Amino acid sequence: QVQLVESGGGSVRPGGSLRLSCAASGFTFSNFHMRWYRQTPGRERALVAAIAQDGGQTHYSDAVKGRFTISRDNVKDMVYLQMNSLKPDDTAIYYCNVLLNKNNYYGRGTQVTVSS
Repeated sequence: QVQLVESGGGSVRPGGSLRLSCAASGFTFSNFHMRWYRQTPGRERALVAAIAQDGGQTHYSDAVKGRFTISRDNVKDMVYLQMNSLKPDDTAIYYCNVLLNKNNYYGRGTQVTVSS
């Protein structure tokens, strides 16, 4: 079965950095786009970044463009989100996502808190 396991969240001060990781299993990882979403209480889950199968194309939300970098390792079946210059507004639960056979799969998420 499809499994996505996020890690790497934590608490940082504004301006700090974190690197999130997502371990994928249960599907042919290299065949699918991968995405990172985030969600705060009372708000819908929002797309943060996406990466194509071979990593050649990426997409970022305007809120994180220039600060976050998505990458993937198709040998290890991992997707990463490098987050720099973090702001309090980046505080959220971050989820790894894959759209597979018209179904969206998410992991349990990892909490990122940016606070002074």
